[in-house]
Amino acid sequence: MPNPIDVEAGTGPGPAPDKGLRGGSVGLLASVTLGLSCVAPAYSIAVTLGFVTLTVADLAPAALLLGFVPILLTAFAFRELNREMPDCGTTFVWTTRAFGPLTGWLTGGWVVQAATFIAMTALSQVGATYLLQLLGLHSLADSSIAVTVTAVALLAAVTSIAYRGLHLAASVQYVLLGLQLTALLGFGAAAFARHGAVTPSVAWLDPFAFDGFGPFAEAVMLCLFIYWGWDALITANEETRDGERVAGQAAVISTLALLGTYLFTAFAAISFAGTGTGGIGLGNPDNAADVLSTLAPPVLGTAPARVMQLAVCVSAVSALLTSLVGSSRGILSMAAHGALPAAFARIHPRHRTPGFGTLFIGATAACLLVLLTLVSTDFLGDAILCIGLLIACYYGTTALACVWYFRSRLRTSLRDLLLRGILPLLGGVMMLAAFARSAHDMYDPDYGSTSFHGVGGVFLLGVGSIACGALALTVARSRFHRFFRDGRTTVAELTVTED
Repeated sequence: MPNPIDVEAGTGPGPAPDKGLRGGSVGLLASVTLGLSCVAPAYSIAVTLGFVTLTVADLAPAALLLGFVPILLTAFAFRELNREMPDCGTTFVWTTRAFGPLTGWLTGGWVVQAATFIAMTALSQVGATYLLQLLGLHSLADSSIAVTVTAVALLAAVTSIAYRGLHLAASVQYVLLGLQLTALLGFGAAAFARHGAVTPSVAWLDPFAFDGFGPFAEAVMLCLFIYWGWDALITANEETRDGERVAGQAAVISTLALLGTYLFTAFAAISFAGTGTGGIGLGNPDNAADVLSTLAPPVLGTAPARVMQLAVCVSAVSALLTSLVGSSRGILSMAAHGALPAAFARIHPRHRTPGFGTLFIGATAACLLVLLTLVSTDFLGDAILCIGLLIACYYGTTALACVWYFRSRLRTSLRDLLLRGILPLLGGVMMLAAFARSAHDMYDPDYGSTSFHGVGGVFLLGVGSIACGALALTVARSRFHRFFRDGRTTVAELTVTED
């Protein structure tokens, strides 16, 4: 059993604690696969492209490109911080070391977990709906009760896979990700081959053509959602071969791969269907929640369109799996550093996974799904929008943590100044500016699909999650005195067997 390791905030990282995970079980390819799978490219573009097009019409590719800029800048921050402090707690450890335990627990811990839980509810609902449709059970697919029951069953299935180990999860993801990318590339190629509604134009990438900052900020916030998730691969850094280097490389590779895939699909979809408000046009609000299911039959034909349905279904399921893997390791690290109950640090003796944490996350996501479904059956679109707010919050804080942590070394070399200073600073400022503007806009009851007493449902989900975190923080401070009193990431003794 490892000895406790005290690491002063802001000083050298010290050795990474041995939490009992199975080291060296994944390589670069598996790491990239996990990152791409958590993003769920088929699902993400299906449920987001329509909303982006409703906001900025044929400038959707420009929004995808601009939304990628702060993501890439943040990815550099993640890479540099991971090289310095490889820990499966990632943002929790990094923001704690840079800004102290209060910011680390709330922004690097709670906000990350809240975004993941809300995403898992949306992913399970989409996966369940598509699964029922693929099985020909269309009447059940239209029933909220049947969809919720199926979604809970999917959560149970992915929880059992994640419980058994990262190597098994990565093996499953190879197949699921391959199907997604093949379906998207096939759809795009077929759409370009057919005579579409409009001719593709480079003007769709013009970053200066947006009609005001409001639509621009909303579109970019939506685009943050479709790129979000690649950082889950970094939570597997303690199980990755040469994790300090490989995890950072995989983060940059996965984000670039996503950009290419999304731009290709967006250009193909807009050129084929146009942005009109009727029929199959991407400007039709009735198509916004899932543009691929609308466009796949006329582009691919009825039978091949079912492959696209299958791709979106497995995309949601694979993202569920990777979200569970990343989230369980995040709370494992928090418990190991004394910021959560020790039960979350329990490691399964045979599978070498955070068994208790994995089961807890799966069960909590299922409960949250049932609760949100009871509150409103229209929460899916609002969940996607509010996740963007949470993403901007913790990505922006992490990027600034990189600058602050390395501040004394920025003059060492031009590389450090650029990759640890200027680029992360720009990314952090862009993220937090989008957060502030979007939070202001989301307060409007007409923003999104739901509202409560004159306040937008998106605002309540997003900002409400952060407010709940602030309340939870007061409880945590009263229980975990050493972590909050000393301002340290203090590694507690770990239990490597389960009861």
